[in-house]
Amino acid sequence: MKASWDIFCTVVDNFGDVGVTFRLARQLVAEHGMHVRLWVDDLAAFARLCPGADATAEQQWHDGVNVCFWAKDWQAAEPADVVIEAFACHLPAAYIEAMKARNPRPLWLNLEYLSAEEWVTGCHGLPSLQSSGIQKFFFFPGFRTTTGGLLRETGLIERRHAFELNPAAQQAFLADLGIYPQAGASQGHARLISLFAYEHAGLGSWLDCLAADSRPTHLLVPEGRVIGDVQRWLGVEGLEAGAVQVRDNLTVQVLPFVRQEDYDRLLWCCDFNVVRGEDSFVRAQWAGKPLIWHIYEQDDDAHWAKLDAFLELYLKELSVEAGAALTEVWRNWNAGQDMAQSWKTLETYRGELAAHAERWCLEQALQDDLTTALVQFYRNWI
Repeated sequence: MKASWDIFCTVVDNFGDVGVTFRLARQLVAEHGMHVRLWVDDLAAFARLCPGADATAEQQWHDGVNVCFWAKDWQAAEPADVVIEAFACHLPAAYIEAMKARNPRPLWLNLEYLSAEEWVTGCHGLPSLQSSGIQKFFFFPGFRTTTGGLLRETGLIERRHAFELNPAAQQAFLADLGIYPQAGASQGHARLISLFAYEHAGLGSWLDCLAADSRPTHLLVPEGRVIGDVQRWLGVEGLEAGAVQVRDNLTVQVLPFVRQEDYDRLLWCCDFNVVRGEDSFVRAQWAGKPLIWHIYEQDDDAHWAKLDAFLELYLKELSVEAGAALTEVWRNWNAGQDMAQSWKTLETYRGELAAHAERWCLEQALQDDLTTALVQFYRNWI
Protein backbone atom coordinates (compact mmCIF):
# COMPACT_ATOMS: atom_id res chain seq x y z
CA MET A 1 0.00 0.00 0.00
CA LYS A 2 1.49 3.31 -1.11
CA ALA A 3 1.34 6.24 1.27
CA SER A 4 2.72 9.76 1.42
CA TRP A 5 5.46 10.55 3.92
CA ASP A 6 6.83 13.88 5.14
CA ILE A 7 10.23 13.76 6.86
CA PHE A 8 11.41 16.91 8.64
CA CYS A 9 15.11 17.40 9.32
CA THR A 10 16.93 20.22 11.08
CA VAL A 11 20.66 20.29 10.38
CA VAL A 12 22.38 21.16 13.65
CA ASP A 13 26.13 21.42 13.07
CA ASN A 14 27.02 18.23 11.24
CA PHE A 15 25.85 16.05 8.37
CA GLY A 16 24.51 13.07 10.30
CA ASP A 17 20.90 14.22 10.60
CA VAL A 18 20.43 14.90 6.92
CA GLY A 19 22.47 11.80 6.04
CA VAL A 20 20.16 9.52 8.02
CA THR A 21 16.96 11.12 6.79
CA PHE A 22 18.02 11.08 3.14
CA ARG A 23 18.94 7.38 3.37
CA LEU A 24 15.56 6.70 4.98
CA ALA A 25 13.67 8.71 2.35
CA ARG A 26 15.46 6.98 -0.53
CA GLN A 27 14.74 3.55 0.88
CA LEU A 28 11.06 4.33 1.45
CA VAL A 29 10.80 5.22 -2.23
CA ALA A 30 13.00 2.51 -3.74
CA GLU A 31 11.94 -0.49 -1.68
CA HIS A 32 8.45 0.36 -0.45
CA GLY A 33 7.06 2.54 -3.25
CA MET A 34 6.18 5.43 -0.93
CA HIS A 35 5.81 9.08 -1.91
CA VAL A 36 8.32 11.03 0.17
CA ARG A 37 9.02 14.70 0.79
CA LEU A 38 12.19 15.44 2.73
CA TRP A 39 12.08 18.88 4.37
CA VAL A 40 15.60 20.19 5.09
CA ASP A 41 16.43 23.55 6.62
CA ASP A 42 20.03 23.60 5.33
CA LEU A 43 20.33 22.60 1.68
CA ALA A 44 24.04 23.41 1.62
CA ALA A 45 24.65 20.50 4.00
CA PHE A 46 22.40 18.28 1.88
CA ALA A 47 24.33 19.21 -1.27
CA ARG A 48 27.58 18.03 0.31
CA LEU A 49 26.10 14.55 0.68
CA CYS A 50 24.35 14.58 -2.69
CA PRO A 51 26.66 15.91 -5.41
CA GLY A 52 24.55 17.50 -8.10
CA ALA A 53 22.00 18.88 -5.64
CA ASP A 54 21.12 22.57 -5.85
CA ALA A 55 21.69 24.32 -2.53
CA THR A 56 19.36 27.17 -3.60
CA ALA A 57 16.37 25.24 -4.97
CA GLU A 58 13.07 25.42 -3.12
CA GLN A 59 12.24 21.94 -4.44
CA GLN A 60 14.22 19.27 -6.27
CA TRP A 61 14.08 15.55 -6.92
CA HIS A 62 16.84 13.08 -6.10
CA ASP A 63 16.48 9.30 -6.32
CA GLY A 64 12.71 9.68 -6.34
CA VAL A 65 12.67 11.85 -3.21
CA ASN A 66 11.07 15.29 -3.32
CA VAL A 67 13.63 17.37 -1.41
CA CYS A 68 12.10 20.64 -0.16
CA PHE A 69 13.65 23.63 1.53
CA TRP A 70 12.24 24.05 5.03
CA ALA A 71 12.18 27.83 5.27
CA LYS A 72 11.68 29.74 8.51
CA ASP A 73 8.81 31.50 6.78
CA TRP A 74 6.72 28.34 6.43
CA GLN A 75 4.50 28.07 3.37
CA ALA A 76 1.31 26.02 3.76
CA ALA A 77 1.59 22.38 2.66
CA GLU A 78 -0.87 19.51 2.79
CA PRO A 79 0.29 17.03 5.50
CA ALA A 80 1.25 13.53 4.43
CA ASP A 81 -0.18 10.22 5.65
CA VAL A 82 2.92 9.73 7.82
CA VAL A 83 4.86 12.60 9.38
CA ILE A 84 8.33 12.00 10.78
CA GLU A 85 9.89 14.54 13.12
CA ALA A 86 13.55 13.53 12.95
CA PHE A 87 15.78 13.86 16.00
CA ALA A 88 13.52 16.06 18.14
CA CYS A 89 13.14 18.85 15.61
CA HIS A 90 9.91 20.86 15.91
CA LEU A 91 7.25 20.91 13.22
CA PRO A 92 5.95 24.29 12.03
CA ALA A 93 2.92 25.32 14.08
CA ALA A 94 0.87 25.86 10.92
CA TYR A 95 1.71 22.35 9.75
CA ILE A 96 0.49 20.87 13.05
CA GLU A 97 -2.77 22.80 12.66
CA ALA A 98 -3.12 21.34 9.19
CA MET A 99 -2.53 17.87 10.66
CA LYS A 100 -5.39 18.44 13.10
CA ALA A 101 -7.70 19.43 10.25
CA ARG A 102 -6.78 16.48 8.06
CA ASN A 103 -9.17 13.52 7.88
CA PRO A 104 -7.89 10.98 8.57
CA ARG A 105 -5.18 12.44 10.75
CA PRO A 106 -1.59 11.50 9.92
CA LEU A 107 0.58 9.10 11.88
CA TRP A 108 3.04 11.35 13.74
CA LEU A 109 6.39 9.76 14.57
CA ASN A 110 9.35 11.17 16.47
CA LEU A 111 12.40 9.39 15.07
CA GLU A 112 14.88 9.43 17.93
CA TYR A 113 18.67 9.34 17.96
CA LEU A 114 20.34 5.95 17.90
CA SER A 115 21.15 4.45 21.29
CA ALA A 116 22.15 1.06 22.67
CA GLU A 117 20.90 1.97 26.14
CA GLU A 118 18.47 -0.58 27.55
CA TRP A 119 15.88 2.01 28.61
CA VAL A 120 14.98 2.78 24.98
CA THR A 121 13.39 -0.66 24.62
CA GLY A 122 10.70 0.38 27.11
CA CYS A 123 9.98 3.64 25.27
CA HIS A 124 10.11 2.42 21.68
CA GLY A 125 6.70 2.69 20.02
CA LEU A 126 5.02 4.44 22.94
CA PRO A 127 2.44 7.16 22.21
CA SER A 128 2.38 10.63 23.73
CA LEU A 129 -0.70 12.83 23.50
CA GLN A 130 0.33 16.32 22.39
CA SER A 131 -1.33 19.62 23.28
CA SER A 132 -2.64 19.64 19.72
CA GLY A 133 -4.74 16.60 20.58
CA ILE A 134 -2.76 14.36 18.21
CA GLN A 135 -0.83 11.35 19.43
CA LYS A 136 2.88 11.27 18.65
CA PHE A 137 4.74 7.96 18.77
CA PHE A 138 8.39 7.60 19.73
CA PHE A 139 10.46 5.43 17.41
CA PHE A 140 13.94 4.37 18.50
CA PRO A 141 16.57 2.93 16.19
CA GLY A 142 18.70 0.38 18.00
CA PHE A 143 20.65 -2.83 18.18
CA ARG A 144 18.16 -4.95 20.10
CA THR A 145 15.19 -6.80 18.63
CA THR A 146 12.91 -4.71 20.88
CA THR A 147 13.87 -1.48 19.03
CA GLY A 148 13.35 -0.19 15.49
CA GLY A 149 16.61 -1.61 14.13
CA LEU A 150 19.16 0.09 11.87
CA LEU A 151 18.99 1.58 8.40
CA ARG A 152 20.00 -1.16 5.96
CA GLU A 153 19.03 -1.42 2.32
CA THR A 154 17.93 -4.77 0.91
CA GLY A 155 20.94 -6.75 -0.33
CA LEU A 156 23.50 -4.41 1.22
CA ILE A 157 25.61 -7.12 2.86
CA GLU A 158 25.52 -9.27 -0.27
CA ARG A 159 26.70 -6.33 -2.40
CA ARG A 160 29.57 -5.74 -0.01
CA HIS A 161 30.66 -9.34 -0.10
CA ALA A 162 30.61 -9.34 -3.90
CA PHE A 163 32.64 -6.13 -3.95
CA GLU A 164 35.19 -7.57 -1.52
CA LEU A 165 35.63 -10.61 -3.78
CA ASN A 166 36.38 -8.39 -6.77
CA PRO A 167 39.83 -6.77 -6.37
CA ALA A 168 39.55 -5.16 -9.81
CA ALA A 169 36.34 -3.38 -8.79
CA GLN A 170 37.98 -2.16 -5.58
CA GLN A 171 41.03 -0.89 -7.45
CA ALA A 172 38.87 0.89 -10.04
CA PHE A 173 36.76 2.52 -7.34
CA LEU A 174 39.81 3.79 -5.46
CA ALA A 175 41.40 5.00 -8.69
CA ASP A 176 38.28 7.03 -9.47
CA LEU A 177 38.91 8.86 -6.18
CA GLY A 178 42.60 9.26 -7.02
CA ILE A 179 43.64 6.73 -4.38
CA TYR A 180 46.65 4.56 -5.21
CA PRO A 181 47.87 2.72 -2.09
CA GLN A 182 51.62 2.26 -2.10
CA ALA A 183 53.13 -1.20 -2.10
CA GLY A 184 55.27 -2.13 0.88
CA ALA A 185 58.49 -4.00 0.31
CA SER A 186 57.54 -7.02 2.41
CA GLN A 187 54.13 -6.16 3.82
CA GLY A 188 52.07 -6.03 0.62
CA HIS A 189 49.89 -3.01 -0.11
CA ALA A 190 49.57 -0.31 2.48
CA ARG A 191 46.73 -0.80 4.89
CA LEU A 192 43.87 1.58 4.28
CA ILE A 193 42.30 3.49 7.18
CA SER A 194 39.50 6.04 6.87
CA LEU A 195 39.33 8.96 9.30
CA PHE A 196 36.02 10.83 9.60
CA ALA A 197 36.03 12.39 13.04
CA TYR A 198 35.47 15.49 15.13
CA GLU A 199 38.35 17.53 16.52
CA HIS A 200 40.70 15.35 18.59
CA ALA A 201 43.41 16.72 20.87
CA GLY A 202 45.27 13.40 20.97
CA LEU A 203 45.23 12.74 17.24
CA GLY A 204 48.93 13.49 16.81
CA SER A 205 49.92 10.60 19.08
CA TRP A 206 47.91 8.19 16.92
CA LEU A 207 49.38 9.58 13.69
CA ASP A 208 52.85 9.17 15.23
CA CYS A 209 52.10 5.46 15.72
CA LEU A 210 50.95 5.03 12.14
CA ALA A 211 53.98 6.86 10.77
CA ALA A 212 56.40 4.74 12.83
CA ASP A 213 54.69 1.41 12.05
CA SER A 214 56.66 -1.10 9.98
CA ARG A 215 53.63 -1.56 7.71
CA PRO A 216 52.77 1.40 5.45
CA THR A 217 49.41 3.04 6.10
CA HIS A 218 47.35 5.11 3.66
CA LEU A 219 45.04 7.34 5.70
CA LEU A 220 41.97 8.61 3.86
CA VAL A 221 40.51 11.76 5.40
CA PRO A 222 37.20 13.12 4.05
CA GLU A 223 36.98 16.90 4.34
CA GLY A 224 35.62 17.82 7.73
CA ARG A 225 36.29 18.99 11.25
CA VAL A 226 39.34 16.83 11.95
CA ILE A 227 41.35 18.39 9.10
CA GLY A 228 42.70 21.13 11.40
CA ASP A 229 44.30 18.56 13.72
CA VAL A 230 45.78 16.69 10.75
CA GLN A 231 47.26 19.94 9.42
CA ARG A 232 48.85 20.77 12.76
CA TRP A 233 50.50 17.36 12.92
CA LEU A 234 51.79 17.68 9.36
CA GLY A 235 52.89 21.28 9.91
CA VAL A 236 51.03 22.52 6.85
CA GLU A 237 48.05 24.74 6.11
CA GLY A 238 45.19 24.74 3.64
CA LEU A 239 44.74 21.00 3.13
CA GLU A 240 42.00 20.47 0.57
CA ALA A 241 40.49 17.54 -1.29
CA GLY A 242 43.15 15.85 -3.41
CA ALA A 243 46.05 16.81 -1.17
CA VAL A 244 48.55 14.03 -0.40
CA GLN A 245 51.20 14.27 2.31
CA VAL A 246 53.74 11.62 3.30
CA ARG A 247 55.57 11.27 6.59
CA ASP A 248 57.70 8.16 7.13
CA ASN A 249 55.40 5.13 6.65
CA LEU A 250 52.16 7.17 6.67
CA THR A 251 50.49 8.65 3.61
CA VAL A 252 47.69 11.13 4.35
CA GLN A 253 45.19 11.88 1.59
CA VAL A 254 42.26 14.31 1.82
CA LEU A 255 39.08 13.24 0.05
CA PRO A 256 36.06 15.25 -1.07
CA PHE A 257 32.56 14.44 0.14
CA VAL A 258 31.10 11.70 -2.04
CA ARG A 259 27.69 10.17 -2.63
CA GLN A 260 26.45 7.96 0.18
CA GLU A 261 26.90 4.80 -1.91
CA ASP A 262 30.53 5.73 -2.57
CA TYR A 263 31.17 6.39 1.10
CA ASP A 264 29.91 2.86 1.78
CA ARG A 265 32.39 1.49 -0.76
CA LEU A 266 35.17 3.52 0.78
CA LEU A 267 34.46 1.90 4.16
CA TRP A 268 34.39 -1.52 2.49
CA CYS A 269 37.84 -0.93 0.98
CA CYS A 270 39.45 0.01 4.28
CA ASP A 271 41.01 -2.30 6.85
CA PHE A 272 39.98 -0.02 9.72
CA ASN A 273 37.50 2.85 9.94
CA VAL A 274 37.26 5.82 12.30
CA VAL A 275 33.76 7.26 12.13
CA ARG A 276 31.71 9.87 13.92
CA GLY A 277 28.13 10.63 14.90
CA GLU A 278 25.38 8.25 13.83
CA ASP A 279 25.14 7.72 10.07
CA SER A 280 28.79 6.83 9.39
CA PHE A 281 28.84 4.77 12.62
CA VAL A 282 26.07 2.51 11.33
CA ARG A 283 27.58 2.29 7.84
CA ALA A 284 30.94 1.28 9.34
CA GLN A 285 29.23 -1.60 11.13
CA TRP A 286 27.73 -2.81 7.85
CA ALA A 287 31.27 -2.68 6.42
CA GLY A 288 32.22 -5.49 8.80
CA LYS A 289 35.60 -3.96 9.68
CA PRO A 290 37.15 -2.93 13.02
CA LEU A 291 36.31 0.64 13.94
CA ILE A 292 36.54 3.51 16.38
CA TRP A 293 33.38 5.46 17.10
CA HIS A 294 33.87 9.16 17.79
CA ILE A 295 30.55 9.87 19.47
CA TYR A 296 28.96 13.32 19.37
CA GLU A 297 29.87 15.07 22.63
CA GLN A 298 26.98 16.28 24.77
CA ASP A 299 27.20 19.06 27.36
CA ASP A 300 25.91 16.89 30.19
CA ASP A 301 28.31 14.03 29.33
CA ALA A 302 25.35 11.82 28.38
CA HIS A 303 27.40 10.53 25.43
CA TRP A 304 29.54 8.44 27.78
CA ALA A 305 26.52 6.39 28.86
CA LYS A 306 25.65 5.82 25.19
CA LEU A 307 29.21 4.82 24.37
CA ASP A 308 29.40 2.36 27.28
CA ALA A 309 25.99 0.91 26.44
CA PHE A 310 27.10 0.12 22.91
CA LEU A 311 30.38 -1.38 24.07
CA GLU A 312 28.51 -3.60 26.52
CA LEU A 313 26.63 -5.15 23.60
CA TYR A 314 29.48 -5.12 21.10
CA LEU A 315 32.10 -6.72 23.35
CA LYS A 316 30.07 -9.76 24.41
CA GLU A 317 31.70 -12.21 21.99
CA LEU A 318 35.21 -10.76 22.15
CA SER A 319 37.88 -12.14 24.45
CA VAL A 320 38.28 -10.22 27.71
CA GLU A 321 41.70 -8.98 26.61
CA ALA A 322 40.61 -7.76 23.17
CA GLY A 323 37.51 -6.16 24.68
CA ALA A 324 39.58 -4.30 27.25
CA ALA A 325 41.99 -3.09 24.56
CA LEU A 326 39.16 -1.83 22.35
CA THR A 327 37.45 -0.11 25.28
CA GLU A 328 40.63 1.72 26.21
CA VAL A 329 41.16 2.94 22.64
CA TRP A 330 37.57 4.15 22.30
CA ARG A 331 37.61 5.93 25.66
CA ASN A 332 41.00 7.54 25.00
CA TRP A 333 39.87 8.68 21.58
CA ASN A 334 36.64 10.21 22.87
CA ALA A 335 38.44 11.91 25.75
CA GLY A 336 41.06 13.38 23.40
CA GLN A 337 43.85 11.59 25.27
CA ASP A 338 47.17 10.18 24.10
CA MET A 339 46.59 7.16 21.88
CA ALA A 340 50.08 5.68 21.64
CA GLN A 341 50.05 2.80 24.11
CA SER A 342 46.40 1.84 23.76
CA TRP A 343 46.67 1.70 19.96
CA LYS A 344 49.79 -0.47 20.09
CA THR A 345 47.99 -2.87 22.43
CA LEU A 346 44.92 -2.98 20.19
CA GLU A 347 47.07 -3.85 17.18
CA THR A 348 47.96 -7.19 18.78
CA TYR A 349 44.30 -8.24 18.47
CA ARG A 350 43.93 -7.22 14.82
CA GLY A 351 42.77 -10.63 13.58
CA GLU A 352 40.26 -11.20 16.37
CA LEU A 353 38.78 -7.74 15.94
CA ALA A 354 38.35 -8.23 12.18
CA ALA A 355 36.54 -11.55 12.61
CA HIS A 356 34.35 -10.08 15.34
CA ALA A 357 33.37 -7.05 13.26
CA GLU A 358 32.08 -9.29 10.48
CA ARG A 359 30.25 -11.54 12.93
CA TRP A 360 28.59 -8.53 14.59
CA CYS A 361 27.51 -7.21 11.19
CA LEU A 362 25.86 -10.49 10.21
CA GLU A 363 24.10 -10.77 13.58
CA GLN A 364 22.66 -7.27 13.27
CA ALA A 365 21.55 -8.00 9.71
CA LEU A 366 19.25 -10.77 11.01
CA GLN A 367 16.94 -8.08 12.41
CA ASP A 368 14.41 -6.07 10.42
CA ASP A 369 15.88 -2.85 9.10
CA LEU A 370 14.64 0.53 10.36
CA THR A 371 12.75 1.48 7.21
CA THR A 372 10.86 -1.81 7.08
CA ALA A 373 10.05 -1.45 10.79
CA LEU A 374 8.63 2.05 10.20
CA VAL A 375 6.48 0.87 7.30
CA GLN A 376 5.19 -2.07 9.34
CA PHE A 377 4.42 0.23 12.26
CA TYR A 378 2.32 2.40 9.93
CA ARG A 379 0.46 -0.61 8.51
CA ASN A 380 -0.31 -1.87 12.00
CA TRP A 381 -1.46 1.62 13.05
CA ILE A 382 -4.01 1.99 10.29
